[in-house]
Amino acid sequence: MACRVPYLGHGVGLRTKHYPRVLDGTARVDWFEAISENFMIPGGRPLAVLERARADAPLVLHGVSLSLGSTDPLNEVYVQELAELTRRFEPAWVSDHLCWGSIDGHYAHDLLPLPFTEEALAHVVARVGAVQERLGRQILVENVSSYLAFAHSVMPEWEFLAEVAERADCGILLDVNNVYVSAANHGFRAEAYVTALPRRRIGQIHLAGHTDKGTHLLDTHEGHVSAPVWELYRLAVRHCGPVSTLVEWDEGVPEFDLLRAEAECARAIEAEVLHGAHAQSA
Repeated sequence: MACRVPYLGHGVGLRTKHYPRVLDGTARVDWFEAISENFMIPGGRPLAVLERARADAPLVLHGVSLSLGSTDPLNEVYVQELAELTRRFEPAWVSDHLCWGSIDGHYAHDLLPLPFTEEALAHVVARVGAVQERLGRQILVENVSSYLAFAHSVMPEWEFLAEVAERADCGILLDVNNVYVSAANHGFRAEAYVTALPRRRIGQIHLAGHTDKGTHLLDTHEGHVSAPVWELYRLAVRHCGPVSTLVEWDEGVPEFDLLRAEAECARAIEAEVLHGAHAQSA
């Protein structure tokens, strides 16, 4: 099987600062990614903005609170609200993170890494399957950045992620920046991570900026995509072919035109890589 999502081109994350541009119709981009939780509300301006964004371009819902790795039961209220939001806006796909963020009903508001064990793998696969059944669609799961590793892990992260996708029949949202950050923090090869993933499962790519804290890299979603991350993106395109790509920028959010220009950089790199691959095969 494979990830069954369309190719949308190059988009940006929908952020509050850009709401006026969305409402006046000048926020032109291939597609938008909206944070699901920001729109799980009964009404108001955010939903009006999302309606306008959905009318102008394809839309994707990206969540941060499914807590797929938590040992808590799935939050039934959350899943129901996500299902209702999905029915209302009919996004091209729905995604969330391969992590946990809640315990005993309390949310840490962080994306915490998992131990890469067979027990954790079976647990996550079952939960992804339950979410997909409730939503009536395949979802994408995203690799997170991490700053510690579990002593009990028995497989590398990329093998764990690939197995989740295969066993749960879900897609992968490959965050290239997160791969680079985690590789620097843990000392593995980012290139090995990207090329080990099953290309038919990768339905979306994330790009973002990070911050060098001296002792480690921190995934801040601030600033331009760094040169090494652009290089890793080139490798991802060579490995996967054209994949819908989105730029995240959450700290020091720039004007919309600068954000869109970053997405256009991704478009140019994808075209260059694919043109080179075509020329070599001709």
